[in-house]
Amino acid sequence: MAAHGTSGDARGARLVLPNGFTLANLFFGIFAIVSASRGEFNEAARYTVFGAIADSLDGRVARATRSGSRFGSELDSLVDAISFGLAPALMMYFSQLNQTRWDWIFVFLFCACAVIRLARFNVEQAGRAKTHFTGLPSPAAGMALATYYWFSQTRLFNNTVIGDLPWHQMLPWVMLGLGMLMISNVPYAAVPTVGYRSIKGILGSLLVIGTVIGVLFLPKQFFFPALMGYVLFGLGKAVLLGLVERLPGREDDEERPLRSRRAPTALAPGDSNTIDLAAHAHAMRGRRRRRRPRGDRPSDIERPPESGTR
Repeated sequence: MAAHGTSGDARGARLVLPNGFTLANLFFGIFAIVSASRGEFNEAARYTVFGAIADSLDGRVARATRSGSRFGSELDSLVDAISFGLAPALMMYFSQLNQTRWDWIFVFLFCACAVIRLARFNVEQAGRAKTHFTGLPSPAAGMALATYYWFSQTRLFNNTVIGDLPWHQMLPWVMLGLGMLMISNVPYAAVPTVGYRSIKGILGSLLVIGTVIGVLFLPKQFFFPALMGYVLFGLGKAVLLGLVERLPGREDDEERPLRSRRAPTALAPGDSNTIDLAAHAHAMRGRRRRRRPRGDRPSDIERPPESGTR
C-alpha cells in the first residue's frame, strides 16, 4: 500500500509541475496588465518576458516527465490567450494608442486573432513534433508588442532614423499585421536544431547562443528588433517561395507530366508533343479486345477440346 501510495504521489507531482509553469505564465500575464494600467510599462514588458520563459518550460517539463495531457494543452492555450493576446494588446493601448475613442478596436482585433490562432493550433498541430508553425506563434507576436516600449527607450531608437518614423500612426497597423500573420498560413520556423555535426546544427547553435547573449546583456535593445526580424524573415521567405513556384518555366515543368498522362479520344495534328502515343495505342488495343466477341478470340478457336480424362 505504501509503495502504491508513493507512486501515486509521484505521478501527481509530475502532473502538477508542468501545469504550475502554465499558471506562472498566467500570473505574469495578469501582473503585466496591472502594471500597464498603472503606467509601469518597463515592469509590464519584463513580466511578459517572464511569462514567455514559463511558457517555454511547461511543455519541456511535460515531455521530460511524460506527463503531457489534453488538459494541460487546453490550459496552456487559454493562458496564452491572456498572456500573449490580451496583456500585450492592453500594454500597447495604455502606452501608445489611447489617443482617440476607437483605438481600442485594435486591441479587440489582435486578441481575436490570437484566440483563433491558438484554437487552430490545438486542432492542427498540438501534440505533434514540429519543425515549423503554421502562422506566427502567439508568444512571438505578443512579445513583439510588449517589448516595443523597452526598445523605444533606448539610444538605438532615439538617436537613429528609427526614432524618426511615425510610430504613433504605424503601431495600430503593426498590431493588425501581427494579428493577421497569426491566423495566416505563413510557415514560421520552430526552435532551431542545436548540434555540431551539420551546418544546420552549427547555425542553430550560433543562433541560440546569440539569443542568450542578447537576452542577458542587451534585453531592451535585443527583443523587439529580433522578434520583428523573425516576423519579417518568415513572411519574406514565404513570399519568395511563392514567387519561385509561380515562375513560367517551373509551371510548365510541373504541368508537362500531367499532360503526358492524359489520353484524348482522338489524335489531332500537332498534339504529338503532349500525348503519350504508346500509352494511347495500348489503351485502344485494350478497348478492341474487350469489344471482340468471345467466339472470335484466337484463344477460343485454336484451343483443343478438353479430353475430360482428369
